[in-house]
Amino acid sequence: MKIAFASFKCVSCRRLYWLVIVSSFFWVMVPTAISQEDIVPVESVPIENNVPNDSVYFADVLVRGQPIFQIGSLAEIDARQRAATVNRRIASLLAQNQPLEQVSVNPDNPRKIATLQVNNRVLMTVTEQDAQDFGLEVDSLAQKWADQLNEAVDKPPLAIDVGQRLYGTVRQLIRNTIGNLPSIIGAIIVVGLTWGAATIVRYVAFTWAQQTEGDSSSEILIGRLSYGLVWVIGSVIALGVLGIDFAALLGALGLTSVAIGFSLKDVLSNYISGVILLAARPFRINDQVVIDVYEGTITQIQLRATTLKTYDGRLVYIPNQEVFQASIINNTASPRRRSSVIVGIDYDADIKEAQQVIYQAVNSIETVEKNPVPEILVQELAASTVNLEVRFWVDSRRTGFLTTTSIVTEAIKKALEQANIEMPTDIYTLVFRNSPNQRLI
Repeated sequence: MKIAFASFKCVSCRRLYWLVIVSSFFWVMVPTAISQEDIVPVESVPIENNVPNDSVYFADVLVRGQPIFQIGSLAEIDARQRAATVNRRIASLLAQNQPLEQVSVNPDNPRKIATLQVNNRVLMTVTEQDAQDFGLEVDSLAQKWADQLNEAVDKPPLAIDVGQRLYGTVRQLIRNTIGNLPSIIGAIIVVGLTWGAATIVRYVAFTWAQQTEGDSSSEILIGRLSYGLVWVIGSVIALGVLGIDFAALLGALGLTSVAIGFSLKDVLSNYISGVILLAARPFRINDQVVIDVYEGTITQIQLRATTLKTYDGRLVYIPNQEVFQASIINNTASPRRRSSVIVGIDYDADIKEAQQVIYQAVNSIETVEKNPVPEILVQELAASTVNLEVRFWVDSRRTGFLTTTSIVTEAIKKALEQANIEMPTDIYTLVFRNSPNQRLI
């Protein structure tokens, strides 16, 4: 038990390690569609949106994923929404095949604003509030932003472009990680508590099953199901701590789950069949059974397959789906099993005397069950013999069954010989018709 528990602990540690890594990576890279926060979607352009709306004062304007400058909030729109609109317009222009002109500044002095335009399309408006935020005149700030946009829009060399994209991705990843660090730490704590609770629950369930069930396969099933149930609950809580809406996640994975279900239907069917077999118990470990064309002793019952050891020492792994659909003969479901031997006596022999001799011979063998009592029945009037069927009950295990049947057969032969009751072989009469008379010399 200690060795098994230590092995289980190592496996659980590895599971905990990988679950923490996968959960953290998933949270950092999770799409905005499944987040609980209300985020404005941007086509093909990531937006820095880790801070709630009521505390966002500045947001990045991005070109090909690279932050160029920041813009602030206005009275009628916050910084995130404003940056999302500008980024959407920039992404739309970059997605077109036509060459881009230089970003131009069009001042509107009476209104104290300036617009940045390219290809006769307005990218954004620089307001007096922007000028106050950065301590510049409206025209100066507009020209500065236009120069930065022109420099970013110009197609850089491949190496620089790749470097900028990598830098922007890593920068965004670091920001997301730092911003979500409390959630990640909370999720790690939940995973650790889940691992501890699952270990305790599995041990308690396994101990309870040992005291109540008395079947190792059922004990294993109860332990695994209780362990998995705790992990399911803990995983849902961990996702909630990370800020992921579990219901939305299931909806997003709906179509994928259907595709996975079709591709793994045989595997899932084996697992479901394994649960049903462990619950219904048509056989247990060490039972001797016949499943389809296989006959042997059950050595292991898992959720995916059943292991059977044939009488000639070979191991057969049968998928539980096939086991569930096959007709199963359990030879050891009862402690006793009936065997029979066919004995042929001469037509001139006294049947009653032969039955009495056979009964005494069978009843004298210790390994033959006394109750039910042996039966000697006239089975058939064959061509040369009167065939008697001797029925008796023995141990249902294959070794005892075969050994006792052999001893009974030997004892019947000796008893009939001592009683001078003949057991003739088949007699054949050959008739030659229309054959020429030949003289044998």
